[in-house]
Amino acid sequence: MIAENLRIVEEKIEAACRRAGRERPSVTLIAVSKTKPLEAVLEAAAAGQKDFGENKAQELKAKQDEIPASLGLRWHFIGNLQKNKVKYLVGRNILIHSVSSAELAHEIERLSEKREVITEVLAEVNIADEATKHGVDREGALALLTEMATLPHLHLRGLMAIAPPVEDPEENRKYFIALRELMDQVNASGLFPHPLTELSMGMSGDYEVAIEEGATFVRVGTAIFGERNYAI
Repeated sequence: MIAENLRIVEEKIEAACRRAGRERPSVTLIAVSKTKPLEAVLEAAAAGQKDFGENKAQELKAKQDEIPASLGLRWHFIGNLQKNKVKYLVGRNILIHSVSSAELAHEIERLSEKREVITEVLAEVNIADEATKHGVDREGALALLTEMATLPHLHLRGLMAIAPPVEDPEENRKYFIALRELMDQVNASGLFPHPLTELSMGMSGDYEVAIEEGATFVRVGTAIFGERNYAI
């Protein structure tokens, strides 16, 4: 089932890229394996999937430790990150998508300096201004990015957002456009010596629209692994 689901998702990504006039390699599919057993990750890996996302630091660490490095999997942390859980991620070759405050950025910097590594990160923006979502609001984004630019052990690659759950994915197009335009504004400001290039946006219900609006990472879980049972 997982291999077939991946095939279907891949076909939809390729079609979205064609509509947007983009090359398929410009989009990385992250298979969101949160709450799913190790066997599901291995099944997806056997089908050719390389990038996996988790939203709990200890669950990510446990899966990463169990899976042979020879498989060459790449790991992404996509959940709300608490400062006391940063220790499980820094130094483990993980892209952290959800840096949402200066305090969190400084804790990642502190541990990165201590462990003598550069940590790859994205800044999370609450692009729809939802009270239930994490992330810096659009008005505060520039201040957070300015602060992050001063931290030598962080490599900020771009922005991440979680759009609202909607029945019609077209409803989220405006948010994907807004995140892309925010990154364009940051790059035009000259704030960073290197341009931001990554947009992590789009999930199982709306990743095709996100790709059409510039997503470079799409986070797809249910469409690959099926519904989750959070009661387990």
